[in-house]
Amino acid sequence: MKLIYPAIFHTEDNSVWVEFPDLDGCNSFGDNISEALDNAKEALEGYCLVLLEQKKPLPKASAISKMKVSADAFPTLVETDLSTALAKNKSVKKTLTIPAWLNDMATERGINFSQVLQNALFDQMEINKYDNA
Repeated sequence: MKLIYPAIFHTEDNSVWVEFPDLDGCNSFGDNISEALDNAKEALEGYCLVLLEQKKPLPKASAISKMKVSADAFPTLVETDLSTALAKNKSVKKTLTIPAWLNDMATERGINFSQVLQNALFDQMEINKYDNA
């Protein structure tokens, strides 16, 4: 899913900061324009992924031609492709075997088998599950 939003790049002292007028609170910065653009793409991706995760609609992008900017700023379009990030979070089906009595007990107690397996894998590999969310 490719997304393109207008951004306003502001040059200030020896750095650049970026705002997305359509995305409230989505900002970024860098030491130069190239770094600010890379960081803006990352900020745009993260912001949009959170909206999608929260099942909120993505705002409509404004027309860049209608943007008014100060003398120390310029508007440009920033693009990101959510396909890779969304694919990383895609679930895969696994088949496993457990004793029937254990299955019956867990089912009676409403145990979520997928969640238990995920937690066990994170524990076994000694990684924080939130680092990969």
